[in-house]
Amino acid sequence: MTRIGLYPGTFDPLTYGHLDIMTRASRICDKLVIGVAENSGKSPMFSLNERLEIIQEQMALVSQKHGLENEILVQSFTGLLTDFSEKIGASFIIRGLRAVSDFEYEFQMASANRRLKENLETVFLTASEHQHFVASSLVKEIAKFGGDISSFVPPEVEARIQLYFRP
Repeated sequence: MTRIGLYPGTFDPLTYGHLDIMTRASRICDKLVIGVAENSGKSPMFSLNERLEIIQEQMALVSQKHGLENEILVQSFTGLLTDFSEKIGASFIIRGLRAVSDFEYEFQMASANRRLKENLETVFLTASEHQHFVASSLVKEIAKFGGDISSFVPPEVEARIQLYFRP
């Protein structure tokens, strides 16, 4: 049986923290699906298609660099995460935890997801030490005011963010 892991998020913008979780998650499943939520309610910086493209580009680079051999797919979804997980045959959801403050929210979501789909497990991966404080909202805020975001996002993502905030 193929163990399919689902790592969902908006990834707006994609950070080194996200890439770290994606890399590590790909090692604990046979197939990793990166589920990109449309989530228009959050007023995303990048369109859904741009986010899909960015993740595909960056994961190709990461896969090559780290020799990842498992299948990694990037797919968009709308609606309930549990419905999407069932559609792709996911065995478990992968969530990253940066700090203790993330745990309460993620625990509630994992419990709700399990109530909706009782065989769906959630696996928590803690952020790497040098990425534990990085959040997409923080990256956007720093970039908005012209700060240096090069240690938070890959160069290609940084270039797109700078274009977004260019007057």
